[in-house]
Amino acid sequence: MASVLDISRASIVYTVPHGASATIKETIINAVKRRSHHIDVSLQLNSKEVLAVIGKNGAGKSTLLKLMARVVPPTSGRIVVRGSVAPMIELGAGFNGDLSGRENIVLYGSLLGRNPKEMKERINEIAAWANLTEYLDLPLRTYSSGMIARLAFAIATDKSYDLVLIDEVLSVGDVEFQEKSKARMRELIESQSAVVLVTHDLEAARELAHKAVWIDHGRIIKYGEVNSVIDAYLSA
Repeated sequence: MASVLDISRASIVYTVPHGASATIKETIINAVKRRSHHIDVSLQLNSKEVLAVIGKNGAGKSTLLKLMARVVPPTSGRIVVRGSVAPMIELGAGFNGDLSGRENIVLYGSLLGRNPKEMKERINEIAAWANLTEYLDLPLRTYSSGMIARLAFAIATDKSYDLVLIDEVLSVGDVEFQEKSKARMRELIESQSAVVLVTHDLEAARELAHKAVWIDHGRIIKYGEVNSVIDAYLSA
């Protein structure tokens, strides 16, 4: 059976300016001091598998998701995604603050490749799942960050995709919403979806994931069975 996600020595290299430049001389000096940052990974994920991505802030976890989502192309190597993708990398990216929740459901769904007519038919169900029915006709700019996260998650997981990419969604909202989110993820897995979950919640990773990859400074430190990887990470 072909894997849903196949990454072979994929790397991305970019430079980060070393401080601000006030003069031409400083601009030249800072250009020389620019540091090269990179991601270099190889891994594979099949349908009905969950991969937890763990590591400290700045380790390269979100950049890895952007590579998987094909938001940014690799500098070298190969990334193959077989099927449809639902990226929840920056929840709310693609939303319009001046539009209502109702209108944003159609907009966000369309960005995920859904038919606008289909999204209009699903508005009430999506809003009810996110507990946002009474706010549907208010502008999104009046929503809290937690409400926006709930709406984005509800839209993105309303339909099964071959690959679902999730960045720290399980840490938003109250306990009830977090449990609903975990249950929804289990439904996705049962429907053949492969899931990549970036999280600092190691207990949630143990509960939901089959595999884990520990990333530090853009490189894989350990990749394999979830408990083995998390135990090594905690020991370090």
